[in-house]
Amino acid sequence: MPAHFVTATGTDIGKTFVSACLLRHWRGAGLVPDAFKPLVSGIDPDDPAGSDPAALIEAMGLDLTADTLDRVSPWRFAAPLAPNMAARKEGRLVPYTAMLSACRRRVAETKGPLLVEGVGGVMAPVDDGCTVLDWMAELGLPVILVAGTYLGTISHILTAHAVLRARGLRVAALVLSQTPGGTVPPDDTVAALAPFLDGLPVLTLPRLPAGCFDHPAIAELATLLG
Repeated sequence: MPAHFVTATGTDIGKTFVSACLLRHWRGAGLVPDAFKPLVSGIDPDDPAGSDPAALIEAMGLDLTADTLDRVSPWRFAAPLAPNMAARKEGRLVPYTAMLSACRRRVAETKGPLLVEGVGGVMAPVDDGCTVLDWMAELGLPVILVAGTYLGTISHILTAHAVLRARGLRVAALVLSQTPGGTVPPDDTVAALAPFLDGLPVLTLPRLPAGCFDHPAIAELATLLG
């Protein structure tokens, strides 16, 4: 099974939620999945519980320890900002080249399903010269694009999809992670998107608790990913 890159149309959209659902689904199918979110900001260094890396670690059935945290998210910053901005507040720089090398090693070493998860949205800055889009293009992995169901999401989705394709990246699926309190019916969003996405699979996933791994949309997504 190839590795996949999980990105989104923006921040707090549901990348980690979707990743965690997939990881639990694969574990339930008897596989040993892996997750790598090498950059994370907005994490409390003294209390990482409840963070995105913690959610991924838990979804893999592992304990949250210093070792598992370092393995899933080796570069962590406290400020809830883009990584380059958060790093500067700590007098640090994002080691972009080292991060790419770490991603490539993880892809080469992992035998089961692997999710590499980005930060923010497709065009979020990573360092002072590169964005998540550049990061994805360097790796060349098929992409899972996560979006919300809020008013305005259609434009955000089509913009993200267009730039991904322009950089030669294959989008394996679009997942609509339902926005809490969103007023736009997901089915209406799917219907409006269909003429513009050239048959791209679009799945709708409600924001469920940890048991989301058995939702039909996650089973369908896992099948699509191979």
